[in-house]
Amino acid sequence: MKEKAIYITGGLAGIILLLNIYNIFMVLPDEANQGAVYRILFFHVPPAITGMVLFFVAMVGGIGFLSFKDFWWDALSVAAVEVGVVMSVVNLVTGSIWGRNQWGIWWAWDARITSQFLCVLIYVGYLVIRPAFSDATQRATISAVLSIFAFADIPIVWFSIRWWRTQHPGPVLETGGLQHDMAMALLYNTIGFLLLGAALTLIRLRSEEVQREIESMRRLAHAL
Repeated sequence: MKEKAIYITGGLAGIILLLNIYNIFMVLPDEANQGAVYRILFFHVPPAITGMVLFFVAMVGGIGFLSFKDFWWDALSVAAVEVGVVMSVVNLVTGSIWGRNQWGIWWAWDARITSQFLCVLIYVGYLVIRPAFSDATQRATISAVLSIFAFADIPIVWFSIRWWRTQHPGPVLETGGLQHDMAMALLYNTIGFLLLGAALTLIRLRSEEVQREIESMRRLAHAL
């Protein structure tokens, strides 16, 4: 069942992204003010949204473990964090490339970019600290607490361009700043990235479950 879910989500993600990439680079015209570089938008916003969704899943996994003491929730949480970090790094890198072209600098320490960078650091810290705990229950408990508190940065990232004056562009997704065909391409890429994130999370979740089974068998063998 899990393998089917991986194949289905991964296959759908591949189809949507490949078809949409053709549309983005071969069909859509250049943007009036930015030219061709605006196409980075389609690979900048969707990973950010996907990362936030996955960090929410990680928080749910943390709450699930603290509530039920089932290690499946811990496996889900760490799988979501790993993929979410990758997506967030893609968001930062693509944003930096766009900023170099439009602002003349690779990096600006404004509220949106800084809060997103801190978000990545927090979740990288989550991944770094896990191996420090040899006891599985203690590791899962500490990780669950971290995943819950780390999510507090996500609303700051999302609302930063409303709360503070930033160099980052305003919320064009909500103000109708995109033409219809560009908005649809962005929507399709967002769906594609969400499906890709789901597929990668399921793969990592399966890997985590297998690793736990191996550790359980190893402890049983030592006990004998």
